[in-house]
Amino acid sequence: MTKRTVTATYSVVLDETVELSLVDVCEACRIDAESVFEMVNEGIVDPEGSDPTNWKFNTLALRRLQTALHLQRDLGVNLPGAALALDLLEELEALRRRTT
Repeated sequence: MTKRTVTATYSVVLDETVELSLVDVCEACRIDAESVFEMVNEGIVDPEGSDPTNWKFNTLALRRLQTALHLQRDLGVNLPGAALALDLLEELEALRRRTT
């Protein structure tokens, strides 16, 4: 008999109008602020606010950050590659919505 390991993943659906601070995003993604700064500089997300202490992220930005982290951790994609992949995935999703 073959043993299988099952991993459960839990997620929370957030209202798209929710605004998250830099601290909130770091906690949600389990990363440090420097990693978020790098992703902002790469164009993965564009927070509202003039400086990091005032940055606000919406839930779509949180999802982009989490997806970029998965691309890095699971597939070894670097930040520029993750930014490109995210843009292409969003474009593909938009095209699918238009055709249905």
